[in-house]
Amino acid sequence: MANKPSLMPRPLADRVIVEPSEGEEKTAGGLLLPETAKDKPQEGLVIAAGPGRWDEKGDKRVAMDVSPNDKVIFAKYSGVEIKLGDKKYLIMGEKDILAVLQN
Repeated sequence: MANKPSLMPRPLADRVIVEPSEGEEKTAGGLLLPETAKDKPQEGLVIAAGPGRWDEKGDKRVAMDVSPNDKVIFAKYSGVEIKLGDKKYLIMGEKDILAVLQN
């Protein structure tokens, strides 16, 4: 499980905070990749999830399909990157999550 920073933001509505997985550091041949050559990660761990969005009438919350500790796959360039301490996180809408990985 990921270590949470002491001041973790609380996502609003249908947003989630995801800790992206680290990109590949080496090629198949063993060459080290510079930071600029790494693929942008598309997999990560949900750290926090908002309460859900309001329905069209505005009187009920629509439950989230993801929850903390879910391992997810998300769209390649989705989310806003933030840095808390020495870790990078993404804040994204639930609609940017494509799948939840299950055992």
